[in-house]
Amino acid sequence: MKAYVFPGQGAQFTGMGKDLYETSPLAKELFEKANEILGFRITDIMFEGTAEELKETKVTQPAVFLHSVILAKTLGDDFKPEMVAGHSLGEFSALVANGALSFEDGLKLVSQRALAMQKACEITPSTMAAVLGLADNIVEEVCASIDGVVVAANYNCPGQLVISGETSAVEKACEAMKAAGAKRALILPVGGAFHSPMMEPAREELAAAIEATTFSTPICPVYQNVTANAVSDANEIKKNLIIQLTAPVKWTQSVQKMIADGATLFTEVGPGKVLAGLINKIDKEAATANA
Repeated sequence: MKAYVFPGQGAQFTGMGKDLYETSPLAKELFEKANEILGFRITDIMFEGTAEELKETKVTQPAVFLHSVILAKTLGDDFKPEMVAGHSLGEFSALVANGALSFEDGLKLVSQRALAMQKACEITPSTMAAVLGLADNIVEEVCASIDGVVVAANYNCPGQLVISGETSAVEKACEAMKAAGAKRALILPVGGAFHSPMMEPAREELAAAIEATTFSTPICPVYQNVTANAVSDANEIKKNLIIQLTAPVKWTQSVQKMIADGATLFTEVGPGKVLAGLINKIDKEAATANA
């Protein structure tokens, strides 16, 4: 079965999408429509902007979403997903690709999500850190032992888990992870504590926007971050999408479930090859490709 996967924040690079814009009339039309919806020329930042400009959450999230979704649309009849999944922000790309969300509604939600997350990041000093070389349960136990807010946020692949929370708590957790035998525990250059309780104000704001948006029955199941299970019911998709901002991304578990359900080829749609690399670490036998 053909599985398509969509990357999240962090996959962006200067020049992303420029080749699509210049070679595909459909891509050009969709990029220009995105500029109108967003109220600024995101294409200028994507194609010519600096890495710093691209790193702003309000730019990064729509940029990665647009690259993935427009790339999927330019595949035409070659794009026949039998299952989809996206990492964090990538879940919105996956939901447009499988027909649960329209292009316009998906972009509006991603833009609102980015702005809400940016605001939440400014309330309390918060951050994320990558922990390498420890079992998931050890990471969870260390987080639970720290005073302050710090939780497991991204289950990326065995031996690679990202933690998230208040800056002081994450720093303490990193020291404790090293003492517990982690190969590395390093603070990431991110604007805040995504997928942690620190995102509650953003979750509330995004929940209202998601509730007001029409979702359709998708053409194939989406394996959602929150449950790692296949979902095809529009209301259930909505519910999981709302929870996603404050809940961990169960990427390892999602990929394992997709393989158990018959995925034979994972094609990554979007900038970079981050997910293909993680999938190969989750299952060495998994076949991966890039769109």
